[in-house]
Amino acid sequence: MKKTVLVRMMALAFIGVLFAGHLWAQEDKSKRPSPPATATGNVHGATITINYSSPSVKGRKIWGGLVPYDKVWRAGANEATIFTTDKDIMVEGKKLAAGKYSLFTTPGEKEWTVFFNSETGQWGDTHNGDANMDPKKTVLEVKVTPKMLSSVQESLLYSVTAGGFTLSWDKLAVPVSIK
Repeated sequence: MKKTVLVRMMALAFIGVLFAGHLWAQEDKSKRPSPPATATGNVHGATITINYSSPSVKGRKIWGGLVPYDKVWRAGANEATIFTTDKDIMVEGKKLAAGKYSLFTTPGEKEWTVFFNSETGQWGDTHNGDANMDPKKTVLEVKVTPKMLSSVQESLLYSVTAGGFTLSWDKLAVPVSIK
């Protein structure tokens, strides 16, 4: 009787270990189709960090297709993209206090709007596909002009340079000036 109970307990423990291993494997974000990425750099004395998930083009129409024009977008995949600055900065001539923000955009054919939102930690979109951004928590909104790239940028890429940051994906670059 005791041996049967012991065998059952060992079997349940083994199954528990297998199940826990499966759950831990699910948390490996690097295995996602849109893996996590980080861009960091120094802009006029401020350390800027952008944490995002990087989807790929995979032959799809991105702008005006997968990512519709004139609709708020999470500026990446999976969780909302996070923008962090350790000092107050000027973004496109407007002040942004040091802190951590969710970064959203509204792509347009000729002009984009970039939003810095105080709510962080949320999934990037809702169950119905809309961006998961509370407009009341937007602390800064700026307009920028996209530029065409000469070749396709397969995976979404953020880069931080001495003059600001740029989102590049497909055949488009969206530069945002920081001072």
